[in-house]
Amino acid sequence: MGVALTDVAEATLAAALRAALAAQPPMPGLRFAVIGMGRLGGYEMSYPSDADVLFVYEPPPGVPDDRASAAARAVAEELRRLLAMPAPDPPLGVDADLRPEGRQGPLVRSLAAYAQYYARWSKVWEAQALLRARFVAGDADLGARFAELVDPIRYPAAGLTREQVTEIRRIKARVESERLPRGADPATHTKLGRGGLADVEWAVQLLQLRHGGRIEGLRGTRTLDALTAARAADLVDPADAAAMAAGWTCAAQVRNALTLVRGRPSDQLPRHGAELAGVVRLLGGDDPGEFLDDYLRTARRSRAAVQRVLDA
Repeated sequence: MGVALTDVAEATLAAALRAALAAQPPMPGLRFAVIGMGRLGGYEMSYPSDADVLFVYEPPPGVPDDRASAAARAVAEELRRLLAMPAPDPPLGVDADLRPEGRQGPLVRSLAAYAQYYARWSKVWEAQALLRARFVAGDADLGARFAELVDPIRYPAAGLTREQVTEIRRIKARVESERLPRGADPATHTKLGRGGLADVEWAVQLLQLRHGGRIEGLRGTRTLDALTAARAADLVDPADAAAMAAGWTCAAQVRNALTLVRGRPSDQLPRHGAELAGVVRLLGGDDPGEFLDDYLRTARRSRAAVQRVLDA
């Protein structure tokens, strides 16, 4: 399901980019690429997912960078406008907040500007976000050179310092306490709850940052592929790897089912009622109580495995 929805999102972005480029005054030689991040970059899109992206350009020879930057920004803004327009299908949200400096930073940067930023200012959370970065639309050569640029950042040859590992743990704890919606049940929140999607992803990404510089199998954007590689390299106990894979897969399936049952994005699995029954039926079950017990048990085992990885 994740790969299929990702394919649809990529095709949509590519079509919108072609239209956005055609709508702008011509600038021969301008290169522009869309870099997938988050679930888009990880081939893990779900029904509620936005498309997390970075925009990168390269100016034509002889064209002042400020002029090329303005042209590239116009392309990015037009792409976002087109995808937000009313249509029979839900819009594909395009989220560029993972760019350097977040919402305060430029919407688009040149490849050279990205190189300068990451060399001077990059923080460990940005290296973590780049673990899922991959080319999805536009100029493929520019996209490939962006990947070459960020590989040493996301797969540091020396791994992480003790201080960086502590920082990742601190950020995770802060996200867990601040981003879970008010009144949400952490035991059954598929995205941010205990043993759910984000929990497993943080643990796997920590392993990638610590060991990706020396273990090639960890250098990929897909969570479960990286987890499999970590298990093969004896970085994770096989039972813990299985528990995390089960927790992540279960949460992803339930998240998609919740959206279909409710007709709108949702991350919270209810503990009773018609919506729980609908999710169970959609996923091939017939006993809501038994299904909920299985979910809670799977999530608890996943959470315990995640904690062992984070504390190692």
